[in-house]
Amino acid sequence: MANVKVKLFANLREIAQTSSLSLTGDTVKKVLLSLTEQYPSLNELIFETGEELKLCGYINVFLNGNNIKHMEGLDTILSDGDEMGVFPPVSGG
Repeated sequence: MANVKVKLFANLREIAQTSSLSLTGDTVKKVLLSLTEQYPSLNELIFETGEELKLCGYINVFLNGNNIKHMEGLDTILSDGDEMGVFPPVSGG
């Protein structure tokens, strides 16, 4: 299993009361599931409800600066030292 640094932004950071944490998992999906197990209130913000596990359409997950939508999505394989960023929608002016 890979040790991954997960950075949370905006309201995700506020809910978890931390901007980053270290989690383990061999895929993006497993790390995000570990995150939502540790912080259950993040589950409804990150994943859609339904039988199949899917990211909410407005959530962006980046792995080492690359959007996982352009990789293997939730099945993207992780390596030790990888850095994930989880971004909810943000607006402002």
